[in-house]
Amino acid sequence: MSHFIYLVRHGEQQNAEHGLPDGPLSARGKRQAHAIADRLSGVPFTGAWHSPLQRAADTATTITERMTGVVSEPSALLFDCVPSGPGSDMPHAFEPFFGSVTEAQIEAGQAQMTDAVAEWMTPSREDRHSLLITHNFVIGWFVREVFGAPSWRWVGINQANCGLTIIRVRSVKSPELVAHNDLGHLPPELRTGMPVDQPY
Repeated sequence: MSHFIYLVRHGEQQNAEHGLPDGPLSARGKRQAHAIADRLSGVPFTGAWHSPLQRAADTATTITERMTGVVSEPSALLFDCVPSGPGSDMPHAFEPFFGSVTEAQIEAGQAQMTDAVAEWMTPSREDRHSLLITHNFVIGWFVREVFGAPSWRWVGINQANCGLTIIRVRSVKSPELVAHNDLGHLPPELRTGMPVDQPY
Protein backbone atom coordinates (compact mmCIF):
# COMPACT_ATOMS: atom_id res chain seq x y z
CA MET A 1 0.00 0.00 0.00
CA SER A 2 1.17 3.52 -0.73
CA HIS A 3 0.61 7.02 0.54
CA PHE A 4 0.74 9.51 -2.33
CA ILE A 5 1.38 13.13 -1.38
CA TYR A 6 0.44 15.75 -3.99
CA LEU A 7 2.24 19.01 -3.27
CA VAL A 8 0.95 22.11 -5.05
CA ARG A 9 2.46 25.56 -4.76
CA HIS A 10 -0.15 28.31 -4.51
CA GLY A 11 -1.10 30.36 -7.56
CA GLU A 12 0.47 33.70 -8.39
CA GLN A 13 -0.31 36.35 -5.80
CA GLN A 14 -1.84 39.68 -6.74
CA ASN A 15 0.77 42.47 -6.58
CA ALA A 16 3.49 39.98 -5.57
CA GLU A 17 6.05 42.12 -7.39
CA HIS A 18 5.53 44.84 -4.77
CA GLY A 19 6.82 42.57 -2.01
CA LEU A 20 3.54 42.19 -0.13
CA PRO A 21 3.72 39.34 2.40
CA ASP A 22 0.34 37.89 1.42
CA GLY A 23 -2.76 38.60 -0.60
CA PRO A 24 -5.35 37.16 -2.98
CA LEU A 25 -4.54 35.46 -6.25
CA SER A 26 -3.93 37.55 -9.33
CA ALA A 27 -6.04 36.98 -12.44
CA ARG A 28 -3.25 34.75 -13.74
CA GLY A 29 -3.05 32.98 -10.39
CA LYS A 30 -6.77 32.14 -10.64
CA ARG A 31 -6.21 30.65 -14.09
CA GLN A 32 -3.31 28.60 -12.73
CA ALA A 33 -5.51 27.31 -9.90
CA HIS A 34 -8.26 26.31 -12.33
CA ALA A 35 -5.71 24.47 -14.47
CA ILE A 36 -4.32 22.41 -11.58
CA ALA A 37 -7.90 21.76 -10.42
CA ASP A 38 -8.65 20.22 -13.81
CA ARG A 39 -5.44 18.21 -13.63
CA LEU A 40 -6.26 16.74 -10.22
CA SER A 41 -10.02 16.33 -10.63
CA GLY A 42 -9.82 12.55 -11.09
CA VAL A 43 -7.55 11.78 -8.12
CA PRO A 44 -9.37 9.98 -5.26
CA PHE A 45 -8.12 12.26 -2.51
CA THR A 46 -8.56 11.07 1.06
CA GLY A 47 -7.69 14.46 2.55
CA ALA A 48 -6.59 17.99 1.66
CA TRP A 49 -4.77 20.68 3.64
CA HIS A 50 -3.49 24.16 2.88
CA SER A 51 -1.34 26.90 4.34
CA PRO A 52 -3.47 29.48 6.19
CA LEU A 53 -2.00 32.29 4.04
CA GLN A 54 -4.58 33.78 1.67
CA ARG A 55 -2.83 32.89 -1.60
CA ALA A 56 -2.76 29.23 -0.56
CA ALA A 57 -6.29 29.26 0.85
CA ASP A 58 -7.65 30.80 -2.36
CA THR A 59 -5.83 28.15 -4.42
CA ALA A 60 -7.22 25.38 -2.20
CA THR A 61 -10.77 26.67 -2.57
CA THR A 62 -10.49 26.72 -6.36
CA ILE A 63 -9.09 23.19 -6.47
CA THR A 64 -11.46 21.50 -4.03
CA GLU A 65 -14.66 23.14 -5.25
CA ARG A 66 -14.35 20.86 -8.29
CA MET A 67 -14.05 17.74 -6.14
CA THR A 68 -16.81 15.75 -4.51
CA GLY A 69 -16.51 15.28 -0.77
CA VAL A 70 -13.11 16.96 -0.41
CA VAL A 71 -12.73 20.04 1.78
CA SER A 72 -9.28 21.49 2.38
CA GLU A 73 -8.35 22.24 5.99
CA PRO A 74 -5.89 24.98 7.03
CA SER A 75 -2.72 23.72 8.68
CA ALA A 76 -0.01 25.80 10.34
CA LEU A 77 2.45 23.04 9.34
CA LEU A 78 2.17 24.30 5.75
CA PHE A 79 2.98 27.98 6.43
CA ASP A 80 5.71 29.61 4.39
CA CYS A 81 8.95 29.17 6.35
CA VAL A 82 12.73 28.87 6.22
CA PRO A 83 13.26 25.18 7.12
CA SER A 84 16.97 25.36 8.00
CA GLY A 85 20.00 27.59 8.08
CA PRO A 86 23.12 27.46 5.92
CA GLY A 87 25.31 24.37 6.20
CA SER A 88 29.10 24.28 6.32
CA ASP A 89 29.16 22.50 2.96
CA MET A 90 26.69 24.89 1.30
CA PRO A 91 27.98 26.71 -1.80
CA HIS A 92 28.77 30.38 -1.15
CA ALA A 93 26.36 31.40 -3.93
CA PHE A 94 23.44 30.64 -1.59
CA GLU A 95 24.69 32.75 1.34
CA PRO A 96 22.99 36.05 0.33
CA PHE A 97 19.59 34.40 0.75
CA PHE A 98 20.16 33.95 4.48
CA GLY A 99 21.37 37.53 5.07
CA SER A 100 18.05 38.79 6.47
CA VAL A 101 16.87 35.51 8.04
CA THR A 102 16.97 35.42 11.85
CA GLU A 103 17.92 32.47 14.06
CA ALA A 104 14.40 32.53 15.50
CA GLN A 105 12.89 32.16 12.00
CA ILE A 106 15.18 29.24 11.26
CA GLU A 107 14.38 27.49 14.55
CA ALA A 108 10.64 27.93 13.98
CA GLY A 109 10.96 26.61 10.41
CA GLN A 110 12.94 23.58 11.53
CA ALA A 111 10.36 22.70 14.18
CA GLN A 112 7.50 23.21 11.75
CA MET A 113 8.96 20.98 9.06
CA THR A 114 9.93 18.26 11.53
CA ASP A 115 6.26 18.10 12.51
CA ALA A 116 5.08 18.32 8.87
CA VAL A 117 7.25 15.38 7.82
CA ALA A 118 6.01 13.36 10.80
CA GLU A 119 2.41 14.24 9.90
CA TRP A 120 2.39 13.42 6.20
CA MET A 121 5.46 11.45 5.11
CA THR A 122 4.17 8.31 6.75
CA PRO A 123 3.24 4.98 5.15
CA SER A 124 -0.33 3.73 5.16
CA ARG A 125 -2.04 0.35 5.50
CA GLU A 126 -4.29 1.32 2.59
CA ASP A 127 -3.79 3.55 -0.43
CA ARG A 128 -4.05 7.21 0.52
CA HIS A 129 -3.93 10.36 -1.57
CA SER A 130 -3.16 13.56 0.35
CA LEU A 131 -3.28 17.03 -1.22
CA LEU A 132 -1.10 19.76 0.30
CA ILE A 133 -1.35 23.34 -1.03
CA THR A 134 1.61 25.23 0.31
CA HIS A 135 4.75 27.22 -0.52
CA ASN A 136 7.97 26.84 -2.47
CA PHE A 137 10.33 26.29 0.47
CA VAL A 138 8.02 23.79 2.14
CA ILE A 139 7.86 21.72 -1.04
CA GLY A 140 11.63 21.99 -1.42
CA TRP A 141 12.03 20.56 2.08
CA PHE A 142 9.77 17.58 1.33
CA VAL A 143 11.77 16.84 -1.83
CA ARG A 144 15.03 17.12 0.14
CA GLU A 145 13.59 14.70 2.68
CA VAL A 146 12.91 12.08 0.01
CA PHE A 147 16.57 11.98 -0.93
CA GLY A 148 17.94 12.36 2.60
CA ALA A 149 20.02 15.29 1.36
CA PRO A 150 21.86 17.76 3.65
CA SER A 151 19.50 20.07 5.52
CA TRP A 152 20.41 23.17 3.48
CA ARG A 153 19.71 21.43 0.18
CA TRP A 154 16.09 22.63 -0.03
CA VAL A 155 17.60 25.92 -1.20
CA GLY A 156 17.53 25.82 -4.98
CA ILE A 157 14.75 23.20 -5.21
CA ASN A 158 12.14 25.45 -6.78
CA GLN A 159 8.57 25.01 -7.89
CA ALA A 160 6.48 27.24 -10.12
CA ASN A 161 3.08 28.60 -9.16
CA CYS A 162 0.61 25.69 -9.26
CA GLY A 163 3.36 23.28 -10.25
CA LEU A 164 2.76 19.69 -9.14
CA THR A 165 5.11 17.51 -7.11
CA ILE A 166 4.14 13.96 -6.15
CA ILE A 167 5.83 11.83 -3.48
CA ARG A 168 5.07 8.18 -2.85
CA VAL A 169 5.63 6.88 0.69
CA ARG A 170 5.83 3.10 0.99
CA SER A 171 5.83 0.78 3.99
CA VAL A 172 9.04 -1.17 3.38
CA LYS A 173 10.89 0.86 0.76
CA SER A 174 12.26 4.39 0.84
CA PRO A 175 9.97 7.19 -0.33
CA GLU A 176 10.23 8.06 -3.99
CA LEU A 177 9.81 11.23 -6.00
CA VAL A 178 7.19 10.47 -8.66
CA ALA A 179 7.14 13.97 -10.18
CA HIS A 180 8.65 17.34 -9.40
CA ASN A 181 7.39 20.73 -10.61
CA ASP A 182 5.25 19.13 -13.31
CA LEU A 183 3.81 21.95 -15.42
CA GLY A 184 2.08 19.89 -18.10
CA HIS A 185 -1.30 21.40 -17.19
CA LEU A 186 -0.06 25.00 -17.56
CA PRO A 187 0.38 26.73 -20.94
CA PRO A 188 3.64 28.72 -21.22
CA GLU A 189 1.99 32.05 -20.35
CA LEU A 190 0.87 30.64 -16.99
CA ARG A 191 4.27 29.31 -15.92
CA THR A 192 5.39 31.79 -13.28
CA GLY A 193 7.20 31.80 -9.95
CA MET A 194 10.58 30.33 -10.85
CA PRO A 195 13.70 32.37 -10.00
CA VAL A 196 15.39 33.94 -13.00
CA ASP A 197 18.54 35.69 -11.82
CA GLN A 198 19.11 34.26 -8.35
CA PRO A 199 21.32 31.19 -7.93
CA TYR A 200 18.64 29.75 -5.64
